[in-house]
Amino acid sequence: MILMENSTEVTHFLLLGLTDDPGLQLPLFFTFLLIYTIALVGNLGMILLIVLDSRLHTPMYFFLGNLSFVDLCYSSAVTPTVMTGLLIGDKVISYNDCAAQMFFFAGFATVENYLLASMAYDRYAAVCKPLHYSYTMTTNVSICLSVVSYTCGFLNVSIHIGDTFSLSFCGSNVVHHFFCDVPAVMVLSCSDRHVSELVLIYIVSFNIFFALFVIWMSYTFIFITIFKMKSSAGYQKAISTCASHFTAVSIFYGTVIFMYLQPSSSHSMDTDKTASVFYTMIIPMLNPLVYSLRNKEVKSAFKKLYYIAKQ
Repeated sequence: MILMENSTEVTHFLLLGLTDDPGLQLPLFFTFLLIYTIALVGNLGMILLIVLDSRLHTPMYFFLGNLSFVDLCYSSAVTPTVMTGLLIGDKVISYNDCAAQMFFFAGFATVENYLLASMAYDRYAAVCKPLHYSYTMTTNVSICLSVVSYTCGFLNVSIHIGDTFSLSFCGSNVVHHFFCDVPAVMVLSCSDRHVSELVLIYIVSFNIFFALFVIWMSYTFIFITIFKMKSSAGYQKAISTCASHFTAVSIFYGTVIFMYLQPSSSHSMDTDKTASVFYTMIIPMLNPLVYSLRNKEVKSAFKKLYYIAKQ
């Protein structure tokens, strides 16, 4: 910590935000408020349903509950700050607050990366080995996969934080972004950041491609099993489940790969900001819909809870 304090003269950063157009400030504020409210209600509601309904106490919904928690956390690390800047124009963030925002956002985003891989493996076990599912995906296995996801997430982000804030910031403190993202802050450093950029690219590459490999292998076996199915109902149900998962995975990994697997000198900040809106705000709002609200068991649990609350 002493090294970081001595290596920088910057005590705060100025977030430029999404736009300087005064006419767009309020419309964007209310748009993000609506998106954040839907994400908040959707993810908290999903967690509540899973906790209260014993029929949802299965590995699949255990992972969905964790996914909802993670979505809520990394969205909350960014969205309230963005809305504050749009509403009152306060876009200054302290050095420590910037590091904290980066830590929680990047940490939970990496946890989601590994949770998506765990969910794909869970679906592989359910579709390809249904008779052995209860033995393959036990409670201990589910908890272990979840703990590994959180451990990997925050171990990785600790490396990024240490690497980024050990650099010297002795020039501009203007962050060309709406939150303290690693590439946007790293590019402000007046010291040689070549090694730091390589570390970022290598670690993020490993995280992404390892998770994508697990997802790809899981769904390869799932599709093979689906094509062998004689029941059209089972075939359609499995295809529907995969389509929803692929939609969320494509948005998540598409934006992450676009953002992090290139040197900061190649970044167009305006393009990065647009892409970042998807994985900081839109994905946490969509995930409860994509993964859960179309599910009959979730709808049944919601109706049951609604009737109990009404009585």
